[in-house]
Amino acid sequence: MKHRLITAALAAGVLSISGTALAQDAAKGEAAAKANGCLGCHTVDKKKVGPALKPLAAAYNKDGLKADAVGAKVKASGAHSDVKLSDDDWKNIGAWLLKL
Repeated sequence: MKHRLITAALAAGVLSISGTALAQDAAKGEAAAKANGCLGCHTVDKKKVGPALKPLAAAYNKDGLKADAVGAKVKASGAHSDVKLSDDDWKNIGAWLLKL
């Protein structure tokens, strides 16, 4: 019984840490998107020059993609070839998109 309680407590701790880390990554991703002009071509809800972000996020969530995969897909799209961001920035932008 004691073993189960310790295991449950450890699992709860890990889950709370990973949830906090994702929230921080999403906040950093939103800040990176704003700072690097992403919202010049995109809005969250409506098509601008580029597609609206919420429908993209819904598709990425439906496909079960993780933040790093979403960031890589966005980075690889032809329109973003001249955008110079770190891999961490792209991953954080992916985390932000997944939270929309």
